[in-house]
Amino acid sequence: MTLQGEPSAQRHDAGPEHRSSPDVRLYTPAEAAAMLQVRESWLRKKASARVIPCTFIGKHLRFSDQDIAGIIAAGAKQPVVRRRRGRF
Repeated sequence: MTLQGEPSAQRHDAGPEHRSSPDVRLYTPAEAAAMLQVRESWLRKKASARVIPCTFIGKHLRFSDQDIAGIIAAGAKQPVVRRRRGRF
């Protein structure tokens, strides 16, 4: 039973979509560029063109761990395997 004027427990429990996760880390373009060992200008240009995963908070560009992992995965190339021709 709640007292009048006291908020109910349901009001405090705002589902998981409204809770901020304390383990989410966002990196500035400078920090992300240093991690990826690329120029910050390259990173900003690709993000503005929406070619790489990124996060915009208002007009501020940020990169999550998932964004950085996506950039790395997109840049990974499989080795080219050439077949040797047999003597037929």
